[in-house]
This record gives sequence, structure tokens and C-alpha cells, in this order.
Amino acid sequence: MAQILLLHSVYGLRPAVHTAADRLRAAGHTVHTPDLFEGKTFDDIEAGMAYKEEVGSDELLRRAVAAAAPLLASGATLVYAGFSLGGALAQNLALADENARGLLLLHGTSDIREDAASSIPVHLHVAEPDPFEPEDWLNAWYLNMRKIGTDVEIHRYHGAGHVFTDEDLPDYDAEAADQTWAVALAFLTELDEESA
Repeated sequence: MAQILLLHSVYGLRPAVHTAADRLRAAGHTVHTPDLFEGKTFDDIEAGMAYKEEVGSDELLRRAVAAAAPLLASGATLVYAGFSLGGALAQNLALADENARGLLLLHGTSDIREDAASSIPVHLHVAEPDPFEPEDWLNAWYLNMRKIGTDVEIHRYHGAGHVFTDEDLPDYDAEAADQTWAVALAFLTELDEESA
């Protein structure tokens, strides 16, 4: 079973993150959900984005690295996962970890460093269309991820909102969320089988 570092979105460590972690734990995985916003949560994206800008991207990445450090020091090989902003941070951590087992991105991606190289399996689940992940960006992202060696799949959900897995947000789409979790759990099962 996987050890998963699950990073929250710009909304903070909301109940939906704990619900997702519980869903993954029920399938036998160990899930870690660090609070990168130090207790702050937000009900609208503008407030969350304002706090993200206040803290700064470098500091949020530092906090994510600090959350992963004790797990890596214990010898864990991690599956990195995240929602939106958390997905962007998870991508950065996974591509820097030569022992990463996989990357599960929910609603978000990040720039790819020019010197990056990784052969990890990657799943991205994203709304279609998504104003935060526009089509031209996603096409370039996919090609660049393939270029650095990852085995990447993009799963698109037409008509869903940006963070469509959070049932407490207006973006929520129950059908898309159910499909996402079914595919994500199958992905994690494949990772387990490959490492057995």
C-alpha cells in the first residue's frame, strides 16, 4: 500500500481534504495531510489566493518540503498528491524525489524545471474547461512531462468546476468526483502491483 503526501488547495486544509484522506485510508493507504496554511481556511478562492500571495510561493514550497522531510528520512517512498495549489507543490516535490512512486494531481499543475527528469507515473484530473488550467497550458505541460520521461495521463471532466471534488464548494460535481476517485484508486492499485 502507498504512503501518500496529500497537499491541500488554496482553500486550506478543509474537510474535503480529510474526507479524501479517509477514502484513501479505507483502501489501505497511509495518508499524510500537512497544513501548509497554519490553520487558515477559506470559503472563496480570492481570499485563499490573497493569503497565498501574502505567504509567497517559495515559503509554501519550503513548508511542503518540510512536511515531506521526516517521511523521507524514515525511508518512505512517497506518492505525492495534491489539490490545485497542492498539486503544483506535489509536482515540484515528486520531480525532485528520485525515489517517488507516483504523482496524483487533482485540479492543478506547475511549471517544469528545465533540468527535471523523472520516469514516475502521473495522473492529472482536471475540469474541462478550467480557467486555471487552460487548454494550451495543459497541452504544453503534457508534452513537457512526456519529454522529461514521466508516464502521464490526463483525465478531463467536461462541465465540472475547478476544484470539483470538494462537496462544500460551488465547483463540486458529484459524478466527476466519483469518477476521479475510482480512477485514482485504480492508479494507486497499479502502483502497488508494480512495486510488489
